[in-house]
Amino acid sequence: MPITVVRASIGSAGSTALLRAAEAAADAFGAAVAIAVVDESGVLKGFSRMDGAPLLSNDIARDKAVTAASFGVATHLWYDRIKDEPALVHGLSKAAGFTLLGGGVPIVQDGAVVGAIGVSGGSAEEDLAIAEAALKALDAA
Repeated sequence: MPITVVRASIGSAGSTALLRAAEAAADAFGAAVAIAVVDESGVLKGFSRMDGAPLLSNDIARDKAVTAASFGVATHLWYDRIKDEPALVHGLSKAAGFTLLGGGVPIVQDGAVVGAIGVSGGSAEEDLAIAEAALKALDAA
């Protein structure tokens, strides 16, 4: 039985590229946002807070990224998944770093979650669109 596990992880270059692509997408929306990129374990890999982004967006962006990396599910999908299960709503809403707010998206490569991006500062729809645009730009690179 192996005692170690090898996992793929978003690298520094990928993290930086995501941050720049998200900033460009946010500029196109006219939104000032905070952007967090975490690795597959939820450890912060890169962060950017655009001028004018709300202060609380710093923590919210990170929470969105951590939630998406932890479960491999975009954060905007969580509410519909748990709304009819009170124990899950109660338990997950109390979990540090978990959020139901849209704007957190896993980064998947070859079927494995290698990290996630979280965006906060615009509307939930804008945050999600910015995160998805950043991932699309990374795929195109």
